[in-house]
Amino acid sequence: MKRLYFLPAACLLLALPLSAQENLKNENLRTLSADSILTGDARMDSLYRHLPEVMVVGERPVVKASAGKLEYDLPRMIEGRPVDNVYEALKELPGVVEQDGALTLGMQAVTVVLDGKVTNMSGAQLYALLKSLPADRIERVEVMYNAPARYQVRGAMINVRLRHRIGDPGVVQGEVYGKYNQEHEASFEERASLLYNGRKFSADFLYSHSHGESFNTTDKEARHWQQADGSTHLIDNYEEMRARSHTHSFRLGTDYTLAENHSLSFVYNGAYATSHTRQNSTGTQTAESVSSQTSWLHNGRLDYRTPIGLKAGAEFTWYNAPGDQLLHSRMGNDSLDFYTEDGQRINAWKFFLAQEHQLKNGWGLNYGAVYTTSVDHSYQTYENEELKKNEESGLPDDVRSRRREQTLNLYAGFSKSFGRKLMTDFSLAVERYKTPVWDEWDVYPVLNLTYLPADGHILQLNFSSDKSYPDYWAVQDVISYLGGGYSEIHGNPLLKPAIDYSTSLTYILKSKYVFRAWFNHTKDRAVQTLYQSPDELLELYKYLNFDFEQQAGLQASVPFKAGQWLNSRLTLIGLWMRQKDSDFYDLPFDRHRLLGIAVLNNTFTLSRKPDIRLTVDGRLQGRAIQGIYDIPTCGDLSATLRYTFLGGNAVLTAWCRDILQTSMPCPQIRYARQWVTNEYSSFRSVGLSFAWKFGGYKEKKREAVDTSRFK
Repeated sequence: MKRLYFLPAACLLLALPLSAQENLKNENLRTLSADSILTGDARMDSLYRHLPEVMVVGERPVVKASAGKLEYDLPRMIEGRPVDNVYEALKELPGVVEQDGALTLGMQAVTVVLDGKVTNMSGAQLYALLKSLPADRIERVEVMYNAPARYQVRGAMINVRLRHRIGDPGVVQGEVYGKYNQEHEASFEERASLLYNGRKFSADFLYSHSHGESFNTTDKEARHWQQADGSTHLIDNYEEMRARSHTHSFRLGTDYTLAENHSLSFVYNGAYATSHTRQNSTGTQTAESVSSQTSWLHNGRLDYRTPIGLKAGAEFTWYNAPGDQLLHSRMGNDSLDFYTEDGQRINAWKFFLAQEHQLKNGWGLNYGAVYTTSVDHSYQTYENEELKKNEESGLPDDVRSRRREQTLNLYAGFSKSFGRKLMTDFSLAVERYKTPVWDEWDVYPVLNLTYLPADGHILQLNFSSDKSYPDYWAVQDVISYLGGGYSEIHGNPLLKPAIDYSTSLTYILKSKYVFRAWFNHTKDRAVQTLYQSPDELLELYKYLNFDFEQQAGLQASVPFKAGQWLNSRLTLIGLWMRQKDSDFYDLPFDRHRLLGIAVLNNTFTLSRKPDIRLTVDGRLQGRAIQGIYDIPTCGDLSATLRYTFLGGNAVLTAWCRDILQTSMPCPQIRYARQWVTNEYSSFRSVGLSFAWKFGGYKEKKREAVDTSRFK
């Protein structure tokens, strides 16, 4: 892991030559105006040589504050950056870090919504949608560290506002996009987007197809202690996994404007995906596993908005994901030979009614109700090829379940502006959560205070409470075999929702330097952690509720420039984390860790005519913990070259990511008699993409569907 130390140094060394060159070039502190740069007029340039040595050039702020939220000019922030979709664009926001394939804000989970509309799609499906949406559709982004109840979201939220109007009525505009990426294996993506804008009616259509193959390896070394005779068994397994997949995503959205602030909109999101995986294990255990999964998603949402501030809507989600696995495994005298089928089908409905009033003297009032209900039909069946279904097979029992959840949320809140400097937003939600196991009422207060002491200075104080629910599959009483069968994944029907309390203080200097401090306390934090059984040679993966998790953190995001050549941003995060579980099997723990994260993003303008830009990004993360896991240091160094031509309508991008092959952390356990090391593969990737816009394409809005809890 020594190569990780070169990540920050590499980024800085790449930045220094151009920065030094620019400083030598501008010894007289000469600054050109935008007009001079655009025209290249030498006479204008000569005039500046006779002006005073120091000049002040204005710059539009990238962030401004309103009650309870920060509004970012994200299109300007990603200008010149190698960003092709909404998901990649969101990672350019200060404090947003990608962790385990999900976006976090200040190292906390964050909900992403489009145009203020929260839907039933899961996190994985939402992220797939964001990756299929072109970045040019973004109009602005609202960041809320604690979202008020009227947004129907608790905790941190990023609201992506997409473009509604794109030009003259009756014009059809669009974009086509293609991507090739070569990691260990090749993958591809094709995307097409159309947008029609009428005087009262507008519609947009999107189709995306991603496909290809993948390859990764796991090198496992374990010392497995057995209670029966006090012996220790050495496990040394090497696993290769090859997979191929196809994903088709499509959406159709329509808007009809009846009058000013009076509209009706409907959006449909759909997806079809298939995957086929083959795993081979050698070493202490020899195994071959072949599995496949197919999934369908249909989601429709209808929204109605009236001029009096009344909003109403309904949404339906249907999701189906059947799969199968064939496993042959040998380890010592034990063997596994079976065929299994499993599946999950979700039917979910959501209805809401909301009212907002703008009163006198800067007062605002809002209240509403949200009702959601879902039915989870899940199953899992096992069949032994030789013994069929009898007691000698040693396989888990078949599971067929029908599990219903219901949530009723009633909320009310107010906002108040005290002049131009002080704004407050308070809301209170009362919610009932009912399942076959739980029937609880909870209260969720949210308070946001925003103070503007001077132009360009923003101070924001937030407090909120939240409850997060486990994935549907995690609470099913099922057992799945991972890899060759040495590892098992167990469901937990008694898994509790986690309750979170958080407070934060954010200070923004000159409308661009962001500093933040926060503290979180999460009761019944649900984490999936490995445990080596003392009764048999078996690793157990199971979601369990910890007593609590606490985090305290500091964040600084500092953008800086060097002339017209370099545009950079440095983000530093310091974090203290503590996790405690007094009934973790027979190994109670109370662990804490200090860690740091540094992210440096650099954009070099190599040429303006033609428009050629190079980005070099580096990230370094210190050691962390997760239960009894130790997560070692990891990092990433990537470079991207982008060429824009045809008046900005065509973009050709080439990249090399994870140059040092250090982005994948390899966790290990050294706790009491638990001893495991998992070495995961990390491969360098290179790729090429091309995007072409036609019809003066600029883009539109749409919303996403929350499927984070689906299988």
